[in-house]
Amino acid sequence: MSQLVTTARTTTDAVRPHLVALHRVVVGLLFACHGAASLFGVLGGAHGGGSIKAGTWPGWYAAVIQLVCGILVLLGLGTRIAALLASGSMAYAYFSVHQENALFPLQNGGEPAVLFCWAFLLIAALGPGSYALDGKLFGRR
Repeated sequence: MSQLVTTARTTTDAVRPHLVALHRVVVGLLFACHGAASLFGVLGGAHGGGSIKAGTWPGWYAAVIQLVCGILVLLGLGTRIAALLASGSMAYAYFSVHQENALFPLQNGGEPAVLFCWAFLLIAALGPGSYALDGKLFGRR
């Protein structure tokens, strides 16, 4: 039994950086797509069509954060800072837009904001994993 536990732990340790990187890439891509949809009207646009007028608060600024932080997290460049900023922006979005409609995310349409908030907080805590530009350019994780 001890051998099985040791083998499972070794396998988990070996795979962890790759799974963290995969999580980072998927979450970053999805977040960047939200920003691109809102800023440029692609992928269905903002709120079902069109784009957000430049400079409008808070939508346009949120879209810029989504696009820039999403790309940075996707590439693994400045990952922890970008992920922390993205997490904070989603917490702000939840409490300023969604929570006033109802208490629970399922009732107020805030599930994406909550999921992105916690996913980015996890990335900020764990770091970029493997295959990040930070590691390639600066030799760090």
